[in-house]
Amino acid sequence: MSPTPLLPSGRRYGLPFVVPEDWTPEQAFAVFELLEDLLAVVTDFYGCQLHEKLSERRAPCCDTPKGENPPF
Repeated sequence: MSPTPLLPSGRRYGLPFVVPEDWTPEQAFAVFELLEDLLAVVTDFYGCQLHEKLSERRAPCCDTPKGENPPF
């Protein structure tokens, strides 16, 4: 059995979703607009909390002692 694919969120579980190959460009654009509107609404309501979560996720995993350069 093949491993579960990693979603953009990093999750390995959830509802499977495949974009139908027979969508028209208009259908794809309608979905894009829906997602864009959803993102705007969620960002307007949860903007500060989302910013904090994203900052936490992007923070380095380990602290470098003072005076030392990171190994990269």
